[in-house]
Amino acid sequence: MNSKLPDVGTSVFTRMTLLAQETGALNLAQGFPDYDPPRALREALARHALAPGGHQYAAMPGLPRLRAAIAAQVGRLRPGAPAPDPDAEITVTAGATEALYAVLAAVVRPGDEVLVLEPAYDLYGPAIRLQGGVPRYVRLPAPDFRPDWDAVRAAFSARTRLVLVNSPHNPSGAVFSAADWDALAALVDGTDALVLSDEVYEHLVFDGAPARSARQHPGLRGRSFVLSSFGKTYHATGWKVGYCVAPPALTRELRRVHQFVTFSVSTPTQLALADTLEADPADAHARGLAGFYQAKRDLFRGLLAGAGWDLLPVPAGYFQLAGYAALSGAPDGAFAEELARRWGVAVVPVSAFYHDGHDPGLVRFCFAKEAPTLEAAAERLRAGTHKLFTPKIGPAAAG
Repeated sequence: MNSKLPDVGTSVFTRMTLLAQETGALNLAQGFPDYDPPRALREALARHALAPGGHQYAAMPGLPRLRAAIAAQVGRLRPGAPAPDPDAEITVTAGATEALYAVLAAVVRPGDEVLVLEPAYDLYGPAIRLQGGVPRYVRLPAPDFRPDWDAVRAAFSARTRLVLVNSPHNPSGAVFSAADWDALAALVDGTDALVLSDEVYEHLVFDGAPARSARQHPGLRGRSFVLSSFGKTYHATGWKVGYCVAPPALTRELRRVHQFVTFSVSTPTQLALADTLEADPADAHARGLAGFYQAKRDLFRGLLAGAGWDLLPVPAGYFQLAGYAALSGAPDGAFAEELARRWGVAVVPVSAFYHDGHDPGLVRFCFAKEAPTLEAAAERLRAGTHKLFTPKIGPAAAG
């Protein structure tokens, strides 16, 4: 049969995780923690899973209790904007992935263009194409990966239906400044273009910098879908629960699709999350995540200092981009495979985040790991610096 995505294979994250399992490599590739969600959340899930009742379909938009708790937290953590209406503006989804796909399915029609700033999460392009949309890619300049707004404006056209942004950014950790949000608002002002703002790493902004959301900008709030992830916030990626905040008219369109994609999300899981949010009215967990992950960032960077890696700044998120020009001349995919097979550390080649395979000579480490995992990985990487990469592998060494 003719494939709708003939050029799309298994995602790089799945491939690198399988390679880690095959080789016994430490998996610093796929973005998931190697520690459990908070105990109180796990106990709440067990309590609701064992209790009678609460095992049938939840309300399609999400349990009212959970939506109310989300609205209250968003109102507390995102000053300058009114708290969203839990009934009309919040939809609980099967992870941010489902929310993203449902938004695209709801608003992108055949021939519509969607601006994508890359490097970008590998779901974006295929999901746009499955709706008949046309992704228009604009590169974020390395090494800071902040938008070149002149280039973005040049790519914007009368056919632009949606601008897809991701801040904090995966894979770089770059964060939109107030000026970036202003530039985006100016870009779409006076047009029918909408904004899809992927903010799943929203609580992981470091060094005292503020976390800003599209919802906080008055020129964007009325035209933006904002995506969040409980999986990222509570170290529970396998629970697959996220949510979308959008104005009522956009939420209605999202729900038209959501009801036919998943209909509703696991009832016990929603109850457990509602319990946990209600028990934390000061948002201590969410507010503590920046310090928690900043310590992991600093530990990992310290462990790799002086080992030949070019460690790019990490202002947010839980990924470290690293250049390896001093260690190897190999393409990033080949280099990543060498790391996994010969020295036991799995990473993601950053070329996987570009639609055309552009290779910036970078790999991505996930540092959302326990300290012993990071220490063991760094020990292998430091040993490999001498044994594997002297002399350089790749075309230059093949001479």
